[in-house]
Parts: sequence; C-alpha cells; structure tokens
Amino acid sequence: MGPLSAPPCTLHITWKQLLLTASLLIFWNPPTTAQVTIEAQPTKVPEGKDVLLLVHNLPQNIAAYIWYKGQIMDVRHYITAYIIDTEMIILGPAYSGRETIYSNASLLIQNVTQNDTGSYTIQITQRGHGTKGVTGHFTLYLELPEPYITSKNFNPMETKNVAALTCEPKTQGYTYMGRVNCQSLPVSPRLKQPGKNRILILTGVTRNDTGPYECEIRDVGSICSDPVTLDVLYGPDFPSIFPSLTDYQSGENLHLSCFADSNPPAEYTWLMHGKFLQSGQKLFIPQITTKHTGIYGCSARNPATGRERSTFKMIVVA
Repeated sequence: MGPLSAPPCTLHITWKQLLLTASLLIFWNPPTTAQVTIEAQPTKVPEGKDVLLLVHNLPQNIAAYIWYKGQIMDVRHYITAYIIDTEMIILGPAYSGRETIYSNASLLIQNVTQNDTGSYTIQITQRGHGTKGVTGHFTLYLELPEPYITSKNFNPMETKNVAALTCEPKTQGYTYMGRVNCQSLPVSPRLKQPGKNRILILTGVTRNDTGPYECEIRDVGSICSDPVTLDVLYGPDFPSIFPSLTDYQSGENLHLSCFADSNPPAEYTWLMHGKFLQSGQKLFIPQITTKHTGIYGCSARNPATGRERSTFKMIVVA
C-alpha cells in the first residue's frame, strides 16, 4: 500500500463540539470537473482482514476531509475527519475504533466485518471563494468465503437413512443455495432446507438421490463449492437369470448369468436344489446331461446393506 503517515493528534469530542465542527466543515456544491474516485486495496477483502480506501483526484486548496458510512452526510453517519491546518483528527458517532484516516485522505479499516460492507462517502472541503466541496462514493464488499459441503454420512442407506448436507462456513449475511448435477434443486416435500438453505436434508433417501451436490454462497456475487458425491447404498433387488431358455439337449453347454441392481455391486452365489454350486455372476457347465435337470438358484447379496435376494429357474435337459 506504500507508507502512510497518520496525523499525531486525535480528538474525541462532545456532541456540541461535533455539531459545531460538522456545521463548519459540511459545505458542498455540485462536484467540480475533477471526479474524485475511491479505490479499495485489496479490491476484495476477506472478513477479518484490513482494507485501505484510497482517494484519487483530490482537488486543490483542501481544508478538511470527512468520511461517512453510507451516502447520507449527516452527523449520525460521521466516522472521522481530518483538518489540514491543525493536523487534527476528529472522531464521530459512526467511528468503530477500527478506522484510521491519513493525511492523504485515505481511510484504513482494520479487521473488516460483515457490518462494514456498504457505501462510504468522503466529503472534501476546499478553501477559496467561499467554501466549496466535492464528494466521492464507494461501496465495499467482502470477498466471499469459498464454500464446502460437510455431512456425517455421504453413504446413506436407501429408505433407512436421512441424508443431511451442510454448506460451510456459517457466515452471517449471505444466502446459501444447494445444487445437484449442476442444476437447482427440484421442489419436493422430501427436500428440506433449514437455516437459510445452509442445510439440505433429504428424508427417505432413495437411489435417485445419488449424484454430485454443490452449494453456492451468494451476496453481490456468488461462489460455488467443489462437488461432493452422495452415494446411496441400496439393493440388491431381486436378481434375474439370463437367458430365459429353460429346455436344453444333452451335450450342450449351459451358460447362465445373474444380475441384480445393487450399490455396491452384489456378490453372487449359484445353487442347485438348494446346494452350493459356485460363486460368481456367471455359471458355466460344459456338456450337460439329464442329471443336470433341476432347479437352479442365483443368490445376490450386498455386503454393505446386508440384504440378500434370490431367484430360481427350472432347467430341463432331455
């Protein structure tokens, strides 16, 4: 930011003195041709950091600077003033203890909070043919914190668990929005978003809720979190045995496969007349004979959900 020299004399004055000082300093006409501008360094300030409001295009023959919170230049919004001739600083009712005014009209705000956001006005009084003045306006915005999603359980069980996703950090004054698959959340009685949408609760979670979720923090701008995946555990559903063919001739090869929708994928076991044949999703028996006629079963088990489902099929070998 460069060296700044703060004036040595700071006054806390009474209301009568403040009103008198304000009445002496606050005279302004329409702005002169030189447009006073205000620049923030840094341009985006995180909460808890410092920001310096630099004033550019200062006019000549300056008598005093006055900073206000907002665009209303009255005593209640008066932060601080600097008088050139006496190098005196005068603190007003809107002074929080964190503002410092410098001889070049810059205003330093330390340990910025959400309450510091909004407009700032500098009113500059000039000597000359009558007291003139120019004003500059600036609006300060906090840098949005980068959001992220937390949850006690990113792998809820279908129909058994409730999924709760929380958008962090918890910050006052911001709006939170939830997204799934980069789209706004659908309207549903199952979706609840308490706490200004900071917490997303999915009741009666289903496999269709699986997917990437993001949260968005909004103020004047917006920023999205990295996506997190909600991976719903479910199944297995009842398995299906393929192909549907049931009649075979001796000497043929028997190829059977089994599939059940499941997350994570199911573990498969083959049975014949209730007795274990082999593990795996496929069953292969070469050159079958009539002794292979019987009831074949496929059992699908999900180790994560603990659920097991079975399907049976009659095979006839002639």
